[in-house]
Formats: sequence, structure tokens, C-alpha cells
Amino acid sequence: MKEKNSIIYIKKKLNIEVEKRNSQNEISQDKLDPIIVAHRYKDPTVSLICALFAYGNVKQIVKFLNSLDFSLLKKSDEEISEALKNHYYRFQKSEDIIALFIALKRLNKKGTLEDIFKNGYKEKRSVVDGINELIKTLKKLYPSDTQGYNFLISKVTTKTKGTGALKRWMMFLRWMIREDNIDMGLWSGVDKADLIIPLDTHTFNVSKKLGLLQRKTYDLQAAIELTQTLRSFDKNDPLRYDFALYRIGQEKIII
Repeated sequence: MKEKNSIIYIKKKLNIEVEKRNSQNEISQDKLDPIIVAHRYKDPTVSLICALFAYGNVKQIVKFLNSLDFSLLKKSDEEISEALKNHYYRFQKSEDIIALFIALKRLNKKGTLEDIFKNGYKEKRSVVDGINELIKTLKKLYPSDTQGYNFLISKVTTKTKGTGALKRWMMFLRWMIREDNIDMGLWSGVDKADLIIPLDTHTFNVSKKLGLLQRKTYDLQAAIELTQTLRSFDKNDPLRYDFALYRIGQEKIII
């Protein structure tokens, strides 16, 4: 096998990209990412909102996030509804954004995102179970059944094949659990080795091209299989490669 096509070569090149990308210069007005808004607050609830709206054009995502008043998370239902009545983003109408803010406000009154996640995660060390616990809690606290709200917070996931990759939730967990110059590490007690890569189209395509992923279907199973490959590079922190893979795909870099 030629060195350029070997996993050893790919790992070596990726390690170089990881070191280069692990810089706050990668999160700037010139290199926009939704985490730029999350960094400003360093708060799990604000970070979750930033992650859940992280789909579509990154400039529009950041513009929308910058339009939100996160102090509303401590206001009354009526104040939230009035302040957000003219807000919308792609699939989300104002009623969906209002629903999310009210649900998160109610959640924070009864506990924390971290504790609720851990309630689901701890038995099997499953981040999917932890995410499911958060989704069920949000839907119970604000039982809206609109298409926009369901898309925003996702459905409870019971299988891995042929189902959504939970990319936005997985990205939120990466922000919360890992800590470097990109990720914030606001939570403790969750092993970063258990994380699953936030598989988006850039990461999916570049990983197939590099031979890191054989699965052709974009789903949760693909995210799990890619994560397993990355664990062979770093068993304790497989997602250290995520941001670099994303940027390589986004910037169409050949390595």
C-alpha cells in the first residue's frame, strides 16, 4: 500500500491539522462558526440554543443567534412570547423559538441540562441515551408538536441505522465535555472517550474520501463507525479530530 493511502499517513496529516486548528483564530469573524456566540456566554443553555440552530448557511446562523436576547431565559412566558413574536429561522416559526426558550427556562428551574443528560448517560455510558433524556424532558416541559419544534430538538432515537446523525446534539456535547482552544469543557463527569462525532456533510464526505469511513449512508451508524476509526487514533479523545475534519471538508483542502 502506498504511504499516501495508508491510515498511518492520514493520521499523521490529521494530527498536524488538529494542532493547527486548535486555535482561537479558527473562531473569528473571518472563520465563522456558531460556537463564536456560545464562547461569548460560556453557558450550557445558551450553547444548546446555538447548537440546535446550527444548520444552514453559517453567516445566517450567526446573524440569527446574535439577534436573540438570551436574558429572556429568566423572564416570564409572556415576556418571552412578546420579545420573540417576530423571530424566525428557516424551518422555525416564532412559535417554535418561543417554545424552545420557555422549555429551557422551565428545565433550568427544575434542574440542569448536565444533570438530566447524566441521568440518561450514566447507566450504559451512552451519549444517545443522555440526549434522549434531554429531548423527552424538553417535550414534557413544553409539549409542542409542530414540525419546526420537532426538527429543532429532534426525536428520541432508538436505532442507529437509517436515522438522523444527531449532529447538532453531538456538537453541543463536544463543546460541553471537551476542553481546548475551541471547546469549552463546561461539564464534568462525562468521559470524552464516549462522545460520538457530530457528523455533517463536510465531515462525512471528507472521511469517506480519506478512507476513514466505509459506510455510504449518512446516518447515526455512520457517525458511530467514523468515531470508532478515530478511537484507533486516540482512544481517550476521538473527537479531537472533529473540528479539523470539518474545516478540511469545508475549505476543500487536499491532505
